[in-house]
Amino acid sequence: MKLHKYRRIANRIEKLAPKYQAMSDEDLQAQTQYFRNEIQKGRSLTALMPEAFAAICEADFRVLGLRPYYEQILGGIVLHIGSIAEMKTGEGKTLTATMPMYLNGLTGPGNFLITANEYLARRDAEDIGRVYEWMGLTVASGVPEMGQENAESEKKRIYDSDIVYTTNSAIGFDYLLDNLAASREKQYLHQFGFALIDEIDAILLDMAATPLVISGSPRVKSDLFVTTDQFVKLLTKKVDYQLSDDMQNVWYTEEGLKHAEHYFGIDNVLSEEWHDLYRHLEIALKANFLYLKGRDYVVSDKEVVLLDRTNGRLMTGTKLQSGMHQGLEAKEGVNVSVETRAMASITYQNLFRMFHKLSGMSGTAKTDAAEFAETYNLDTFVIPTHKPTIRDDLKDQLFVSNEEKIEASVDVVKKAYEAGRPILIETGSITMSELYSRVLIREGIPHNLLNAGSAAKEARIVAEAGQKKVVTVATSMAGRGTDIKLGEGVEELGGLFILGTERMESARIDNQLRGRAGRQGSPGESIFYVSLEDDVVIRHAPKRIRLMWQQLRRSQRDGKRPLGNPLTQRSAKRIINSAQKSAENSKRSGRRNTLEYDEIMRIQRNMIYDTRNEIMDQTDLSELTQTTIRHAIDSFFIEHPKPTPGDLVDFIDNNVEQLSDLQLDASLPVRELKQQLFDKAWNDLLARQGEFEEHDQFLYFVKVAFIKAIDASWIEQVDNLQQLKTVTGERSSAGHEPLYEYQKEARQSFRIMRQNMWETVLRNLMLSKLYRQKDGTVKMNFP
Repeated sequence: MKLHKYRRIANRIEKLAPKYQAMSDEDLQAQTQYFRNEIQKGRSLTALMPEAFAAICEADFRVLGLRPYYEQILGGIVLHIGSIAEMKTGEGKTLTATMPMYLNGLTGPGNFLITANEYLARRDAEDIGRVYEWMGLTVASGVPEMGQENAESEKKRIYDSDIVYTTNSAIGFDYLLDNLAASREKQYLHQFGFALIDEIDAILLDMAATPLVISGSPRVKSDLFVTTDQFVKLLTKKVDYQLSDDMQNVWYTEEGLKHAEHYFGIDNVLSEEWHDLYRHLEIALKANFLYLKGRDYVVSDKEVVLLDRTNGRLMTGTKLQSGMHQGLEAKEGVNVSVETRAMASITYQNLFRMFHKLSGMSGTAKTDAAEFAETYNLDTFVIPTHKPTIRDDLKDQLFVSNEEKIEASVDVVKKAYEAGRPILIETGSITMSELYSRVLIREGIPHNLLNAGSAAKEARIVAEAGQKKVVTVATSMAGRGTDIKLGEGVEELGGLFILGTERMESARIDNQLRGRAGRQGSPGESIFYVSLEDDVVIRHAPKRIRLMWQQLRRSQRDGKRPLGNPLTQRSAKRIINSAQKSAENSKRSGRRNTLEYDEIMRIQRNMIYDTRNEIMDQTDLSELTQTTIRHAIDSFFIEHPKPTPGDLVDFIDNNVEQLSDLQLDASLPVRELKQQLFDKAWNDLLARQGEFEEHDQFLYFVKVAFIKAIDASWIEQVDNLQQLKTVTGERSSAGHEPLYEYQKEARQSFRIMRQNMWETVLRNLMLSKLYRQKDGTVKMNFP
């Protein structure tokens, strides 16, 4: 996208600078009220932008001692219009954000700066927040202090602030919790106005496939996790199961399903009768063949702890849903934890699409500009650097084997170390980082190791990474969010030397690593040492590459090709790029798949949440209550088109009045039976009003009866949809289209949920126990 028209606005803002520099503190601070008055008169934020940006730039200087330069102003304009600004590492994204955040903060609550890092959210709310407060806006951090939770009164203050610095997970969970609240007074997140996402690619792309889930009551503990894991460990690849070429999917063959039926002594494992067993079989298959220890998770203190594959960090406290975590526990032979029900869920894709205006910053967004445009309707602009980038990105060195690659790269590390340069070595997994560390120890090269196991020392390790003769071995957790500052004399040596030991599954992540060096016009160098045995090649390169690797290894064993020589053919070097492109396409397809699956939950979730909110806002629920009672009665007759006297007695006893003396003639027409049941329920409910001193108390009782029924039914539905994804996701092997199957069953499940919900409302209204307290309040016990 072209920046020409925004350059004109940036020029205007710079020309306004002397006007605001000449103002006293009081006059500058008074501009906030002036701008707000202009907004009240109907002036748009975009029309106000030149003046507001110029004012906040001056405030930045007076409070922080930092004045945004031209390129940062340009970035701020791009962010305000609702686009993505690609700004390289060290270009001052934090200061850039003050301009659009201030301008949008003038409208009042509902403006958020989102980051994936809790520490940064707290730090910037405190440090940068001083500017907004000096200018008369309110600002808060949505992230509590370590080990604490925000009290309800604190949440109200936070979300009533003009600007909130928070994390993607904090705002996501607060949104879900708001929609489990029993009253409007317990809801705090009222407006989704403007969201500015820092490291937008990490949140909207890398985390897109992982939904936020609030878990609740535990399921009955199942022994099937262990027994199905034992069965899966007996299977033969390509006979009982098949892995996709990219090793992202796995499924049972016909032979494998027959094997399962024989092993468990059953007929037709795909039938409804064995639904739960098949779910566990799918979980065990994926746990054993799709999840790798050291890459996707580690076992620490006899517990399975997930790893964030984009940065190698431990995801302590996070568990895979739908029984997958328990499947990994069974695989690793540790204690299988209790599986909990999912009470509420949303993906980041759908969470952030709720905002009226969305924008973001990243050092590497351009790589995925097409996906941002397609999924979020966001344009991406590359903001020029303040100083020219002089980092030297060297060509990849490609080897046949990992062993050759490591030995050759260590030689380069030794030379750079002896020259006194700081070196950052990136590895793709904990296992590889520890292997590389052992090789450096063998060579007598002192170094720091930064992976999930040493995350507590991350700040210190990163602070030292730019000093002379400091070697740092890291997983990709060192790839972003960290500023590596060069020590004295390092620039003269050529700056920071970056060595990647393998290409990641996205060129964007590789570029993040390169961006650690050469910040703000300083020198630096980057190079990748890669091999045909790298994970991205094995998982994503075409099969002919496997044959090529076998031929080359054979040549090495026969002495026809010397060990340690890099591959120089152009075709060989294209292998890595094509494998990486295939990996990116696979990830993109996965995100699209997640969005398609979540679409039906989004529709259902919005219907439920809108219904809840409407009920909480109503001052008269009599019409809705009558309709709901009729729906509940209709549902009974759908299940019992010709009810027996016993059926009618059971319905009344379970839903209207226990031990009722109402006698219904089952031979009457259905329409008359329905009316008699309705009259009984409605008249009894009207009589219940006498148990309350005030109408407001009765109204509150009816609201709670509805809300409890809706929540119980929706929790069951959310959990059911989670299980459906697991089961229907593999039906392609049985000749079905998984997404179609999921949508069909999800709609049917929603219809059943609504029928159950109506009956639960009726039961709550009619069978709840009410106890009048001494203070005049009424205690309610629902069935």
